[in-house]
Amino acid sequence: MQFNSFAFLFFLPAVFVLYWLVFKGQRWQNAVVVLASYVFYGWWDWRFLGLIAFTSLLSYGGGLLTERYVGKRRWQRVACMVSIVVNLLILGLFKYYDFFAESCSELLSLVGWQADWVTLNVVLPVGISFYTFQALSYSIDVYHGRVRACHDVVQFMAYISFFPQLVAGPIERANHLLPQFRQERRFDYGTAVDGCRQMLWGFFKKMVIADNCATVVNTVWADYGSMPPPVLAVGAVLFAFQIYCDFSGYSDIAIGSARLFGIRLMRNFNNPYFAHSIADFWRRWHISLMTWLRDYVYIPLGGNRRGRVRTLRNTFVVWGVSGLWHGANWTFVCWGLYHATLLTFQRQIKVSVAGKYASAVLTFLLVVIGWVIFRAPTLADATGYLSLMLSPQLFNVGAALPLLLTVQAALAKCSAGIAFMVVCEWRGRQGQHALHDMPRTLLLRTVALRYAFYILMAMFTVAFAGTQSEFIYFQF
Repeated sequence: MQFNSFAFLFFLPAVFVLYWLVFKGQRWQNAVVVLASYVFYGWWDWRFLGLIAFTSLLSYGGGLLTERYVGKRRWQRVACMVSIVVNLLILGLFKYYDFFAESCSELLSLVGWQADWVTLNVVLPVGISFYTFQALSYSIDVYHGRVRACHDVVQFMAYISFFPQLVAGPIERANHLLPQFRQERRFDYGTAVDGCRQMLWGFFKKMVIADNCATVVNTVWADYGSMPPPVLAVGAVLFAFQIYCDFSGYSDIAIGSARLFGIRLMRNFNNPYFAHSIADFWRRWHISLMTWLRDYVYIPLGGNRRGRVRTLRNTFVVWGVSGLWHGANWTFVCWGLYHATLLTFQRQIKVSVAGKYASAVLTFLLVVIGWVIFRAPTLADATGYLSLMLSPQLFNVGAALPLLLTVQAALAKCSAGIAFMVVCEWRGRQGQHALHDMPRTLLLRTVALRYAFYILMAMFTVAFAGTQSEFIYFQF
């Protein structure tokens, strides 16, 4: 079930009523969360419900055994490792087996060996990377004593499958989300209204900006070889805004939906396109994944504490993992290694205010180049697109006008939406969420004016929405 669908428009209020008015009390509310989450997830393909249930029960049992064998380090390690390895095998089977089988066949064919590897051609379960990483962090944290093992199976299944963040994050930690399912929750009107505002902002970013950007971007990529360089540049920049508004829009809707149920999820984006360095960008983009990789991969490998060579190795390992996490394609791996290279060569220096603005522009342009690699179907397409775009004709704006006029409606809508979003996020960058600061920014001091503004924004979002498309990160 997608957030931007009529099914969700009826699903969310129904769950809200059951959660607060029918089944009161912490235990019953958790049961509602689990049931609703399984309906939400099964809407795509009910066959994968068994998979998420198995992941939940495996990690739940592994946590209990790990806690039981405290003091018996060997058996404790075995219990933890079984849970981790099986979860990774499931992820690898569904997401990576065909990719590595085909890659090995191609590699062997280069030396004259013809290997006929069996491929499975299985459908990738939606959100498997997200809930698997959430389960892995729980197992590791229980092993290291950072959290207590959960003894309530319904609470734990709610933690793994909580529907707002189930298929595209944020990737939550057990020490933040599990305690919220353990405690009694009381309805708070202010929190619910705050959640609705954030959902509205997320829908605006997804439907008005991301979906309209997608129309232009897909047109450009469909025949990029015949496009003039300025059009390719426009396509690259618009994809940067498409993926940001698509993914951060999902996170806003997820966080806002969770607040309707008295649950607080972590912030996943912090105005990343205002970053003044690549390192700063990655402190602001997909925060839940970046902190996960830092805590469970980079630091255990030694981080930056064991000399320059190991720091370099650890950086490239982490970004190779990050690339593979995003998808079974060499373009994702190269995208990750591209950012590892940028991080290796960047210099941390103090700059003037003007220097910060220049650094922000340069950072954005480097990120845009990375997004071309990310978006490309193959490495050949990535290099082809970039070589055509970065040509001497890049600034020949006149050559782009005839083609851009064919997508002028979508281009106008997404451009207006981007301009509005940038202004709001710039004005609200010191606050938690840009939309929450808009009434004050626009001098809407009375309740009536504020609610009139929200109603108009909702109408604008529906009226200027682009062609409905699936959230990009559902494929990861």
